[in-house]
Amino acid sequence: MKLRAACTLSVTATTDCPLVAMLRPRSGQAQWIISDRYDLQPWVPTTEFVDSYGNLCQRLTVPRGRMQIGVEVTMEVDAQIAVAPDAPQTPVSELPHNVLLYLLQSRYCPSDRMVEKALAVVGDARPGYAQAERIRAWIQQHLAYRYGVSSASTDALDTLEHGAGVCRDFAHVGIALCRSLQIPARMVVGYLHGLVPMDLHAWFEAFVGGRWYTFDATQVRPRGGRIVLAYGHDAADVAFISDYGAQPLQVNEMKVEVTALGDLPG
Repeated sequence: MKLRAACTLSVTATTDCPLVAMLRPRSGQAQWIISDRYDLQPWVPTTEFVDSYGNLCQRLTVPRGRMQIGVEVTMEVDAQIAVAPDAPQTPVSELPHNVLLYLLQSRYCPSDRMVEKALAVVGDARPGYAQAERIRAWIQQHLAYRYGVSSASTDALDTLEHGAGVCRDFAHVGIALCRSLQIPARMVVGYLHGLVPMDLHAWFEAFVGGRWYTFDATQVRPRGGRIVLAYGHDAADVAFISDYGAQPLQVNEMKVEVTALGDLPG
């Protein structure tokens, strides 16, 4: 399916503020860029690089005052995400080198402290996809989606204690529980067509059966129509903007739109 996604950010800086943004997707196996536009008002020199997770990052300095950053992409994406209920757990000895790092505990995903909880959640589910899906379903059924419960410092254990959170919190819990069972898992941020309310979204992927599969604990069923912006260990690696000024950058407004398109000519 073809999707048009747009994100417009309005920010204010009290002094010149160095910024790294992750607002532009890359083409890959499950998505392909048909066209894209990146607009800065006022215009400033910008460079682009790929970070250690393969994410496309934009580096610029926001001048003192107000600035608008606009991104618009048209992409071909999978209308349905892949599911594989019988996919087995990939033995650690057979994991690709670039997947091994997603077994490690991280700032928001203290998986080394969650083995007992993970075993209780998965029960008798077969190691592999079935366990990851049991984790996703448990989060969707047992944690409430609620704003104002979590903060920038909330980790997966905090979310379990609160019994509620938002998409980033749900993803952290899923990642941590998977890793505690030696299933590599990573954070994903991007766009989801039909998300209500519309915003940038977060979910997790688990590596089973020799490949990555998508799991989204905010949804009751598998849903395609996703555009990936970034991957990482957890939210610390996938912030859509990271500012490094003497004073924090103020985000005045963020508007996100995702629209399904008909067949394009050519």
